[in-house]
Amino acid sequence: MPAPSLDQTDRKILKFLQADGRITTTELAERIGLSVNATGERFRRLMREGFITRFSAELDPDKVGRGLLVFVEIKLDRTSPEIFDAFKRAVERSQDILECHMVAGGFDYLLKSRVSDMDAYRQFLSDVVLALPGVRETHTYAVMEEIKETHILPV
Repeated sequence: MPAPSLDQTDRKILKFLQADGRITTTELAERIGLSVNATGERFRRLMREGFITRFSAELDPDKVGRGLLVFVEIKLDRTSPEIFDAFKRAVERSQDILECHMVAGGFDYLLKSRVSDMDAYRQFLSDVVLALPGVRETHTYAVMEEIKETHILPV
């Protein structure tokens, strides 16, 4: 099924909402040059059609004790549908894993997590990562400096 098309006004709405999800419909309408009703209708359509998937608050990792960002490469001991499914279910249950991506290349998965410090990372590695089904090998990259991090997609 072809993706629904977005006109320039839809794109403006998405751009403003990504930058500030708490913007009022009235303020959004003023910024894009439409009536409040027309803006509200477009917003509801964008939600209904799945362009907007959720709203949330972005937290400061340092203030909530999760200042150390780590990426972990994972190689599985074997690849089969059963292992992939078991691995996926275990990852989905872990609150400490922020992102997990199956990748093509020299390893199977790339995990992203935030922990308080290296001691907490060591605990995360032993209690969470190495306990995942099928894990054979890991390589960790602790981030020394975040150059750019965003959730905003170009529209």
